[in-house]
Amino acid sequence: MLTQIKGLHHVTSMAADAQENNDFFTKLLGMRRVKKTVNFDAPDVYHLYYGDGSGTPGSAMTYFPFPHIVKGRRGAGEVSETAFSVPENTLDYWRERLSLAGVGGIEDVQHFGEKRLRFEGPDGDGFALVEVAHDTRVPYSDGPVPADKGIRGFRGVTMRLRDGDATARLLSFMGYHEIAREGALIRMGLENGNGADIVDLEVLPEAAQAREGAGSVHHVAFAVENRAAQAEVRKALIEAGAHVTPVIDRDYFWAIYFRTPGGILFEIATNEPGFDRDEDPAHLGEALKLPDQHAHLRPHLEQTLPALAD
Repeated sequence: MLTQIKGLHHVTSMAADAQENNDFFTKLLGMRRVKKTVNFDAPDVYHLYYGDGSGTPGSAMTYFPFPHIVKGRRGAGEVSETAFSVPENTLDYWRERLSLAGVGGIEDVQHFGEKRLRFEGPDGDGFALVEVAHDTRVPYSDGPVPADKGIRGFRGVTMRLRDGDATARLLSFMGYHEIAREGALIRMGLENGNGADIVDLEVLPEAAQAREGAGSVHHVAFAVENRAAQAEVRKALIEAGAHVTPVIDRDYFWAIYFRTPGGILFEIATNEPGFDRDEDPAHLGEALKLPDQHAHLRPHLEQTLPALAD
């Protein structure tokens, strides 16, 4: 069993409109845009990062907004819901705030004794706010949401699967353990994690297969402290039979990827070097930052990428 994984690092999804996506996370949810860069593999598309004040691992929601992308179809083989941690007794505030903004899919539910407010993102993304006691992480305090009600980072994700056994075994190998079962849900958690350390497996054997598109999670990333820990995890995964990519420099973290038995793309990302490696912490997410291999495209990209108002 691995001990290097600390919880989630980030969750990366796809959207149809960059400005709508930016406004939803910064103006409605009150998160900070901590990086404005481009997709490494498609530099004509933004890669936008939102999180707490510094984009702490475990708080970063990231997006590829592809213009004209088809809408995703919800189903098995995907991350169906991304849950954020909020302080206790704040869901009334959030319910009113989301309702006034016309957000769809608002629903009060309770899983494993936790109060959860479900809602949809602009592209039908599945989200939830979860009241979590004793979460000491600090929300972003300079946005429109008061700090005492703000999002502190991820609580976890829900993965919808036709068969959860193989994914549960993989997560167990990665250091997670089963906490409880409730209906179709299996809750997996980490000991001494980073707060973003819950994975729920929703097992629906008859569910249709998901189709990736706007509103779909592209991949979910798990955090390790540094490159040495990542190398240990990579070696162990390969020895266990996983097909793992070489280490890839993503500027703000180092990444490896592999596909799970249930079809979901996992990433293992380092906590180092962080989003302040090329921007002053006071000005994160303001300037367009480009990977070195795309630096020569700056004049073209500054003309062709859609303008993004703060």
